Amino acid sequence: MSLNATILGQTIAFILFVFFCIKCIWPPLIAAIEKRQKDIIDGLAASECAKNSLEISKIEAEKHLKQARETAQKIIERTNKRKAQIIDEAKTIAHEERNKILSQTQADIDAEYRRVRVELRKQLAMLVITGVEKIIERSIDEVSDAKIIDKIISDL
Repeated sequence: MSLNATILGQTIAFILFVFFCIKCIWPPLIAAIEKRQKDIIDGLAASECAKNSLEISKIEAEKHLKQARETAQKIIERTNKRKAQIIDEAKTIAHEERNKILSQTQADIDAEYRRVRVELRKQLAMLVITGVEKIIERSIDEVSDAKIIDKIISDL
C-alpha cells in the first residue's frame, strides 16, 4: 500500500481537525455539558428541598390548623359558659324583680285592704248611727236600744 500525498494530507488535515476540535471546540462543549449537568443536579436538589419544605409547611399548617380549632373550641366553650352564666344572672335578676313586684303588689293590696276596711267601718258606723237614730225615734226602750248598740259596737 502506497501512501500517497493525498492520504497523507487528509490524515494531517484530520489530525489537525481533531486537535483543533480537542483544543477549541471540545472544552466549551464539555463545560456547557458540565454546567448543564450541574444545573440539572442543582434543580433536582432544589426540587427535593422544595418538596421537603412543602412537607414541613404542610405539617406546620396542620399544627396551626389544629391549634386554631382547639382555640376556637375553647372560645366556644367559654362563650357557652358565659351564656349560661348570663342566663342564670338574668333568671336571678328576674326572680328578684318578680319578688320585688310581688312584695310591692302585696303591700299595695294590704294598704288598699286597710283603706277599704277603714272606709267600710266609717260607712258601717254611719249606718249604725242612722239605724240608732231610727230606733230612738220609734222606741223609747233604752235597755233594748243599749243592747243593740253594744252588740253593734262589739261587732266592729
